Amino acid sequence: MNHPMQHFEHGGAHIAALHDGKTGSWQYVVSDPATKACAIIDPVWDFDEKAAATSTRNAEVLLAHVRDEGLQVEWILDTHPHADHFSAAPWLKARLGAPTAIGDKVTGVQALWKDLYGLDADFPTDGRQWDRLFMAGDTFRVGGLEGRVLFSPGHTLASITYVIGGNAFVHDTLMMPDAGTSRADFPGGDSHALYGSIQEILALPDDTGVFVGHDYGPDGRDPECFSTVARQKAENIHVGGGQSEAAFVALRDKRDATLPLPRLMLYALQVNIRGGRLPEPEADGRVFFRIPANRFEPPRN
Repeated sequence: MNHPMQHFEHGGAHIAALHDGKTGSWQYVVSDPATKACAIIDPVWDFDEKAAATSTRNAEVLLAHVRDEGLQVEWILDTHPHADHFSAAPWLKARLGAPTAIGDKVTGVQALWKDLYGLDADFPTDGRQWDRLFMAGDTFRVGGLEGRVLFSPGHTLASITYVIGGNAFVHDTLMMPDAGTSRADFPGGDSHALYGSIQEILALPDDTGVFVGHDYGPDGRDPECFSTVARQKAENIHVGGGQSEAAFVALRDKRDATLPLPRLMLYALQVNIRGGRLPEPEADGRVFFRIPANRFEPPRN
């Protein structure tokens, strides 16, 4: 079940946050109150794995919010190719006309998963599925707000953080302080790189808003998405208090070895390396997923 959209005023921006209960994913509409310009970040395209059927429940809520508030969408942004949900970026682009974007290292993820899925040689791995590939340090505008891109590898080799006004949208690096950090064991992930990415985020000003990509409501609390750099530095159970890289890597790697793969991962990556599109249909118009057998091992419990 989805919780109602939450609203925040922080760092010169208005942030509307929508939680998808099935995947624990947070989706954001970040707007400049002065101009009504906005960006949509990490929108979810719903998928029922038992029926192998897509739907647009989450994306329709985001679209309704944009229209109800009279917002002008300037960007539809993904932080990385997600492993636990499909991206709704193309669906929203078709209705809003805004460009889609992701980090430029997505080409490495495309090449990696092209091989894992055994895709045809002509499958493009140059990022052409998006309108813009951001490099580290690139800037962009959301109305009067400046956006800046940090390269944040570790969870994936292509992850980026969007800093918009006084807010950092940190995707799957940091989680809420009582949940710690995200895993680094997916293909292309690396716990050492994740530690370095987190340190760059924690070097932002203390009052920077930190908006996470996931929250699963540990210990029964309601899902949350907002903290600050200061709170993360003081309270995060994995990296707070000046945790060393060696201690973090040992903790992260031990925990990752016990985690099952996200239940949608083998579906989601073949969609998300296509920018949020299903595989090409067969000659008769039917669409099929490819699932590599015996490529991944179950967790060691």
